[in-house]
Amino acid sequence: MSVIIRDEGFVPENYTGDWVELPSDTDPETLAQHGNAPAIRIAFPSFSDGRGFTLARLLRLGGFQGRLRAHGHVIADQYAMARRAGFDEVEIPADLATRQPEDQWRARCDWRAHDYQTRLRARG
Repeated sequence: MSVIIRDEGFVPENYTGDWVELPSDTDPETLAQHGNAPAIRIAFPSFSDGRGFTLARLLRLGGFQGRLRAHGHVIADQYAMARRAGFDEVEIPADLATRQPEDQWRARCDWRAHDYQTRLRARG
């Protein structure tokens, strides 16, 4: 069982289509072949493996408009980074959701705030 996190907190699964599954070590040169997929799920084998954030950003920069989900070991502190990278949602194992309950995720759901790049641009 897993838990889906969106900006409103823990939500039920509402996608019934097929996912394109990408491992974290996917060659960025191959991302264009998935540009028209309706949904892509990128694996996070550990919270310290940030390659999935790069893949998400490259997909969005390449024009990907579908649903993009981080899947695996993402922690609440990484939620804002996941959203800024282009993910629509995060899927975590139920045991991680027990250790990091919904209130910890909701505390980071205002991902547009506290963005250092926005603060820097406002100063310039």
